[in-house]
Amino acid sequence: MNAVELEIGEPDDAARRILGGTITVGDVSVRIVEVEAYGGPLDGPWPDPAAHSFRGPTARNEVMFGPAGRLYVYLSYGMHLCVNVSCGPDGTAAAVLLRAGEVVAGHHVVESRRAGRGPRSARVEAGWARGPGNLGRAMGVSLEDNGKDVFDASSPVTLDLLERPLHEKIVGSGPRVGVSAAADRPWRFWVLGSPSVSSYKRSPRAAAPGGSEA
Repeated sequence: MNAVELEIGEPDDAARRILGGTITVGDVSVRIVEVEAYGGPLDGPWPDPAAHSFRGPTARNEVMFGPAGRLYVYLSYGMHLCVNVSCGPDGTAAAVLLRAGEVVAGHHVVESRRAGRGPRSARVEAGWARGPGNLGRAMGVSLEDNGKDVFDASSPVTLDLLERPLHEKIVGSGPRVGVSAAADRPWRFWVLGSPSVSSYKRSPRAAAPGGSEA
């Protein structure tokens, strides 16, 4: 598997391609069960006012401008590290936010990182990496991982894609969570039936459903 697979099609195609894949950091591996696609600026092929890259490249978002397969890690609300994977050709902004996952290896490590969530149980484990901030904490990523090539076997963070995308019958889709612009764009995808998928929350700053630019 390599970055070329993410460059074929639009950001939502890349999001579907990543869904079901496995991201690994050290001893911890997480199966990705929820993702969101994001585009770029007005002069790009996928204008997206909800994307960090909408106003052009900055020191913070430059990884979004490619090449594909690079980790884009940013701090949200001064406390949550969110993990994305760039998916556009070099120079073109697009990325996929990893919203939620199921821990498949390194459970003891994640349990220590998520201490305070209650006695270990299937319900507690399902919430370890539910939501982008929790996923980043469970994985133990840092801002130093920003820009790493997830398809390089020597990288501290690697991504293994499935041999083929998940069948559409087991994939849900809908609007992205918490964005105030382009709030109706159906670029969020999740594995149906997974207990680790987060709940949909519409931004109070977004227009009423149907009234937002898609």
